[in-house]
Amino acid sequence: MLAGVLKNNIAISVSINIIRAFIEMRKFLSINGQLFERLTNVEYKLLEHDKKFEILFDKLQHEDEIKQKIFFKGQIWDSYSLIIDLFKKAQKEIVIIDNYVSDTILKMLSKKNKGVEVLILTSPNTYIKPIDIEKFNKEYPTLKIQKTNRFHDRFIIIDRKELYHCGASIQDLGTKCFAINKLEDTSLIEKLVNV
Repeated sequence: MLAGVLKNNIAISVSINIIRAFIEMRKFLSINGQLFERLTNVEYKLLEHDKKFEILFDKLQHEDEIKQKIFFKGQIWDSYSLIIDLFKKAQKEIVIIDNYVSDTILKMLSKKNKGVEVLILTSPNTYIKPIDIEKFNKEYPTLKIQKTNRFHDRFIIIDRKELYHCGASIQDLGTKCFAINKLEDTSLIEKLVNV
């Protein structure tokens, strides 16, 4: 702006050089415009691929954690977190077969999705009292307890589609070494529930 107002030779020379610089920039941009556009497109595609890879890795990691896992003594939080993740997968129903359930399981089941019904098959000597069930159902419906002596092992069934064998009672997770495994034979689900 100053070069445009001043009338001496230096100001005129600066004005001419500024115009030449703009002309060169314009040529550079027009010649390399397609290159810049292609780089921008590549950048957008890389961002898209990064998002897709992140989703894929999350799914793979989550699936591997639940297929089978061994927990060692003291891994209480990790084992509880895994069981809660299983409960959160359920969209309709959770069936728990465990002879030694206590109110610990109710705290874990409070993390389930809304509208998911829970059936617990447990020993007649269960530590969960009718008042516990009543209070739980007021806030997180619907929990039912069915008493039976027919089971030795522990199982978790998610939506009658996924079956997990748990080597420890849910109330004792992480106090000793135990394993949890996903059983692939889904025909066993109805047999277990109808024992």
